[in-house]
Amino acid sequence: MKVEIITPEKRLFTGEAKLIQLPGTNGSFEIMNNHAPVISTLSEGKIKVVELSGNKLFFEIISGLVEVSSNKITVLAEG
Repeated sequence: MKVEIITPEKRLFTGEAKLIQLPGTNGSFEIMNNHAPVISTLSEGKIKVVELSGNKLFFEIISGLVEVSSNKITVLAEG
């Protein structure tokens, strides 16, 4: 699935991933391939991205929004 993590200052990540873990306002949650469409708010915490190679990346955010649609995840974050 394609993942984009964007802040007002820069693009933190663009690429393919097999899993992304997000700090949701009501608790942490994960999104995997073929996830149902969703829009959610994010709170302060770490975003974990697991690339197709298995490499794990972490990004600290203060708040944000995530949209999942058609195997594309877009994270708009304040970080």
